[in-house]
Amino acid sequence: MSTVAGIQGITEHDIANYLANTPGFFERHAELLGSIQLTSPHGQRAVSLQERQMELLRDKLKGMEHKVMEMIRHGQENVAIADRLHRFTRAIMLTGNAADLPDVVVEQVMHQFMIPQAGIRIWDAAAAFATLPFARPVSEDAKSFASSLGLPYCGLNSGFEAAQWLDDPASVMSIALIPLRHGAGLTAFGMLVLGSPDPTRYSSDMGTEFLMRIGEIASAGLSRLLPAPA
Repeated sequence: MSTVAGIQGITEHDIANYLANTPGFFERHAELLGSIQLTSPHGQRAVSLQERQMELLRDKLKGMEHKVMEMIRHGQENVAIADRLHRFTRAIMLTGNAADLPDVVVEQVMHQFMIPQAGIRIWDAAAAFATLPFARPVSEDAKSFASSLGLPYCGLNSGFEAAQWLDDPASVMSIALIPLRHGAGLTAFGMLVLGSPDPTRYSSDMGTEFLMRIGEIASAGLSRLLPAPA
């Protein structure tokens, strides 16, 4: 029970409920509004009820301003990402020679998304592309691993075969492995690997939605390298 209570069992809660449900009270006792003194949250000085309300409103407005600025910042970041994804997609679509597509995917993903290293392998390409670098042999284990990935893999580089597809695999601390699939097929026809010297760049708890979009776009373009259906 509150110390201001004690009179016939009235508590602060009872007083608060009474004032909340009796809007005419301060109309009948307007002099109280001017005489009530409260402690300012910005110091120990006493302020009037009106001034305290103004301080509360100012604090609330500051909080709203911070939220608006946060929304604007996130919006700008999303637009920037969308622009990069658009340029990545456009570069793939404008590539006329199918044999150039893997190099375009690697170069563009590094350039547009500021990725230190990237590499790619395609193991189900048509015979016409068999001698090109992106069609170099890949182990059956690596192929099976790519097909088993329901989502891109992100984490520390623990000796993955795909890390050897990068220019400087020894410097890679974290890695992202993105399977390449054609249509709704479960079997991967290739894999895109992203590497970074920063061990936190690709962590096991990071979201993979954006990497999935990169994989889907790359897969759609690279499907031109696959043999024509019988």
